[in-house]
Amino acid sequence: MVLNHVMQKLVRALALIAPLLAASAAYADPMYTLKFATLTPQGTEPMNIMEQWGRTVEARSNGRLVFRFYPGGIQGDEPEVLKKMRFGQIQGGGFTGYGIGRIYSPARILEFPFLFRNHEEVDTVRAKYMPEFERGFQKRGYELLGWSEVGNIHFFSREPIRSLKDLEERRIWLWQGDPLSQSWFDAADLSPISLSITDVYTSLSTGMIDTVYATPLVAMALQWYTKTRYMTNVSMANGIGALIVSRRFFDRLPSDLQALLRETGRETGEKLTAVTRNDNRKSLTLLRKEGLDFVLNPDDVDTHEVQELSEKAAARLARRSYIPKPLFDQTRELLREIREGSSTGSHLGS
Repeated sequence: MVLNHVMQKLVRALALIAPLLAASAAYADPMYTLKFATLTPQGTEPMNIMEQWGRTVEARSNGRLVFRFYPGGIQGDEPEVLKKMRFGQIQGGGFTGYGIGRIYSPARILEFPFLFRNHEEVDTVRAKYMPEFERGFQKRGYELLGWSEVGNIHFFSREPIRSLKDLEERRIWLWQGDPLSQSWFDAADLSPISLSITDVYTSLSTGMIDTVYATPLVAMALQWYTKTRYMTNVSMANGIGALIVSRRFFDRLPSDLQALLRETGRETGEKLTAVTRNDNRKSLTLLRKEGLDFVLNPDDVDTHEVQELSEKAAARLARRSYIPKPLFDQTRELLREIREGSSTGSHLGS
């Protein structure tokens, strides 16, 4: 009788802990691991948001899908990450416009220099194009999970830039292999110095370059601002970003995990955009406290000159089929309609 009573207690105890043991086993042995690389430095708020994304996916998938993050460029520059994705060594990544352009270059219309005036214009045009962009990524072997931003891009320099002509005297960094930036510099008859992003800090330190372009947040995170004294008030573009996985990996996932990645990826992109815009505003305040001088206001820029440069750059990119001319023309028409229906005329803030 006593033995039977003990056995009954044991059975009830096992029944209670069985689900916990099953969950523990699931978390210990995930069915799918998503290795995800990004240039975003560890410890920054954008990186914290991505890591929270990973925790959410792991919890909601009951441990069947887990992220393994590689922040701060430890897997290399974006072209290197894309190469590793093609070989299956990495399954996903957070990319800037530079990497996005190597996948689906028309999407970079959203960061075409001096095209947009404010975030509202960017958001409206992006919403219009997003279904087309998603199809473009899929055709090239990638799944676009979320859209984000790097932020508004400014020039940082050792000597003041008080006009676009002053750029002729600067040793400007060009992100190695970036057709968009190259086309604009070519249109302006500038000769930048081509380097990987991982070589920028050292090159600023040695004097090989004296001018870079970046968002306030990136300039602080990568310590570039410590090697420069000036920052332009005018923003040359609004840098884009995206959360991407390879189709090869995505197609192997069960439909419920695909839906989970899409849903949480979209939400994470929206969070990143909001936080990045806010963090860039905070970074501006910190840069002022660090003693940087702010030069070249939007009103100091010759709009006719900028329009001519944009036309030249757009023509160069169209010849390379990087950004098709019909897309450029359509975007300008959309912006004309937006501006005619709005009283705002302010330039991009940070």
